[in-house]
Amino acid sequence: MPITARLYTDPACVWSWATEPQRRRLEWEFADQVAWRPVMGGMARTVEESDREELLVEWLETTDETGMPTDPLIWVRNPLASSYPACQAVKAAAEQGQDAAMRYLRRLREGIMLGRRKLDHIDALLAEAGPAGLDRDRFEVDLRSHAIVEAFGLDLEEARDPSEAARAAGQVKPAPGGRERVGFPTVAFVGEGGGREAVYGPAPYERLRDAAIAAGARPSDGAPPEPMAAIERFGRLTTRELEELTRQPRPVLEAELWGLAREWRLKPETHPFGVLWSAP
Repeated sequence: MPITARLYTDPACVWSWATEPQRRRLEWEFADQVAWRPVMGGMARTVEESDREELLVEWLETTDETGMPTDPLIWVRNPLASSYPACQAVKAAAEQGQDAAMRYLRRLREGIMLGRRKLDHIDALLAEAGPAGLDRDRFEVDLRSHAIVEAFGLDLEEARDPSEAARAAGQVKPAPGGRERVGFPTVAFVGEGGGREAVYGPAPYERLRDAAIAAGARPSDGAPPEPMAAIERFGRLTTRELEELTRQPRPVLEAELWGLAREWRLKPETHPFGVLWSAP
């Protein structure tokens, strides 16, 4: 049986986006040994106008520090009013399976982080269902149901129960209502016997890998993937994600990617601070 990785996050969390390269590498190396389950922690019930400059700066600093591209102009030209609707939409996608929830979460991340899309209302969230491979009609029924509000509420409660280990790691953040929550992203690897190995906040791949192994997962002994194999597996990937997956030096990797693009084997989608690669 695979171990479960409970991912505490929010579609609008820039640090969750910035650590996608490490998570993608875990997915590749552990394959079906780890089953991912998103827990929607609700980063912002409301985003006030006074918050936008701070978010813009945070996104710029995160991109500079990690190399994961963002488009901070969303906070100037098309700001989200809340991250809660997107969180509820991920819970609605989970009604079609946890893999569906992870695909949809990724779709929202790309739209918010790179596409400047205002994914904070039902019409916009419904439009992302088809591209994420969901049954749109079923998704709409679930998204409008009271059961999804309750499911999101349970996730909020789970995320707002920070442990002493989270406090020791400095990964406790304020939440609405004067409460606290774990920092995002937090990953709790849960083994068959219920034991938990948690990594609080952004972390290098090695820490995540060690926690997964401690929980009972066993990595594959295979070689790192070639860029085309990685994109075939995951669909759309940034250069930074491909760098982590292939473990090639950035200049060598970029030369290969652009060579594949010239051969029409890859499609580059350029953004202010990077490129998103996919099959044509």
